Amino acid sequence: MRYEGTVYRPPSEADSLLIQATIGCPHNQCTFCGMYRKTKFRIRSVAEIKEDLREARNYFGNDVQSVFFPDGNTILMKTDQLAAILDYANQLFPQLKRMTVYGSAQYFKLKKQNEFHRLRNAGLTRIHSGMESGDDETLRNINKGCTSIEIIEEGCKVKETGIELSEYILIGIGGRERTKQHALESARVLNALTPDFVRLRTYVPWLGTPLYEDYQQGRFHLLSPHEAIKETHLLVANLTGSFQLYSDHVSNFAWVNGNIPKDKPDILETLEQLTKVPEDNFRQVDSRFL
Repeated sequence: MRYEGTVYRPPSEADSLLIQATIGCPHNQCTFCGMYRKTKFRIRSVAEIKEDLREARNYFGNDVQSVFFPDGNTILMKTDQLAAILDYANQLFPQLKRMTVYGSAQYFKLKKQNEFHRLRNAGLTRIHSGMESGDDETLRNINKGCTSIEIIEEGCKVKETGIELSEYILIGIGGRERTKQHALESARVLNALTPDFVRLRTYVPWLGTPLYEDYQQGRFHLLSPHEAIKETHLLVANLTGSFQLYSDHVSNFAWVNGNIPKDKPDILETLEQLTKVPEDNFRQVDSRFL
């Protein structure tokens, strides 16, 4: 198996076989993200990917149960190519239960619904998608490359095919100036989209990114731990959809997980109690260790 550069995967894919299908990210312009900033995007050949899958089968055996295909926005691959590697993985690993990729709304637009149906039939189970915010001004500020309307419309297109959608919200990405709008608008989009999973991350300035420079120059004001918790509380308080909420990342100040709406009262109570904990007790995360 060959890996190029730093390979990133969601925490929920910790036990998955990682097979790089793409290198880098085709957008690579989000002002907060340093994951692929120095990497030129390219799509690996189907032949190379199949070679890595065969090598993985030879090494791990044929009882692999989940596969994640990095890097960023692998959903951009041509449908024929992505379906081919999904079909091949199913042939090699008869116990396979889940295959997942990264993908965002701007690249969902490039596929018709029947293409998502084909990918679902080939075994694509879930797409991890970083919406980051539902606030259009925040989305523009971070150069996300899509609007809240596109996030809803394209996400619903994916969900209607039976592919699970795991959306990521970046607490604090609106800064102090837009903390309220970021929370309320993100809740609005999530309620309209009703993804299967909502996963929280807290924004940490990443050295070498445009938003890091804004933070250093005082143009972007980072939330304190209590402010981040209050923003999370406002977000959760306004969620009316039905999905699983996870706070499964080291960057977060609040470890709140559960089913919305069933566990919503307990989650809100936990967040309220955390605002009473002195801020010095919260560990700040350095982006170098994310």
